[in-house]
Amino acid sequence: MMGQTTWLQRNGRRIVVALPLIWLIVFFFLPLIEVAQTSFTMPRRGIPPFEPLWGFGKDGFFTNFNLENYALLLEYWQDYLGPAGNSIRLALFSTIICLVFAYPMAWWIARSDPRQRAMLLVLVMLPFWTSSLLRIYALIGLLNPNGFINTMLLFLGVIDAPLRMMQTDFSIYMGMLLTYLPLMILPLYATMIRLDDDLLDAAADLGAGRVAVFRTVVLPLTMPGIIAGSLLVFIPAVGEFVIPALLGGPDQMMIGKVLWTEFFRSRDWPVASALAVLLLIILAVPIIYARYQDGRTTALDQQYDEAQQNDIKPGAA
Repeated sequence: MMGQTTWLQRNGRRIVVALPLIWLIVFFFLPLIEVAQTSFTMPRRGIPPFEPLWGFGKDGFFTNFNLENYALLLEYWQDYLGPAGNSIRLALFSTIICLVFAYPMAWWIARSDPRQRAMLLVLVMLPFWTSSLLRIYALIGLLNPNGFINTMLLFLGVIDAPLRMMQTDFSIYMGMLLTYLPLMILPLYATMIRLDDDLLDAAADLGAGRVAVFRTVVLPLTMPGIIAGSLLVFIPAVGEFVIPALLGGPDQMMIGKVLWTEFFRSRDWPVASALAVLLLIILAVPIIYARYQDGRTTALDQQYDEAQQNDIKPGAA
């Protein structure tokens, strides 16, 4: 028993790390490798609907490696790269809109009475307790030409004809805001709740106005929350399928819809896999940038801590 306890103590940390690592390898890394190699093959009729990338046949080793799927994406860029650019545009502006709404809400929650914070956070998480599909259908009922908003505006005499809000960029942004706003609020709140009030008071005592305090103190200290929340919104928004399918029109075609069409309608898995690899590359760019910024921030913090330690050493002056 003593030896077993010692073994668990010695290898317990490795076991804890190994379990999620195995899960990621089986359900993330291996499917990613499969998608990547499928993108270099040719389509065929049958199951699976693509030629094997490599193998052994009667004549020995063979390979079907080619770049025709990626060349096809470039040749018909309006059908493939166009929706990819549209996805980036809609996801970027959706992220900015979520940030504009989430920042004051997170600040209000962080600066509210401690007894009320739990209730306010529950209200933020409340939309996650209902199906996103139900929320999108509720939004359709509001934005339709004969929906609640147009009906009320016509009844009040504000407008003479129903406003066109469905199948526009506006409807996409509203759907993104309704779906992803909590993902922006929570990282911002986690950063703002650790903000020291003494820093704000010191800046005010030194003569800084509210705008200057926000620009020089609050904004830099909450930047990690802004980056984390923006990534949590931007990455799933780029590949969003349900919102543009229900709220958007032909001009709001996003890459998620194109992927679904290639996989399930056209059954062209190699082209769809090449498009999926392109989407992964697009999403990797902001992640790498965020890691780079985090590394720079950590290095600056270490330099600042070292400078402070040198200043307080006896005889440092």
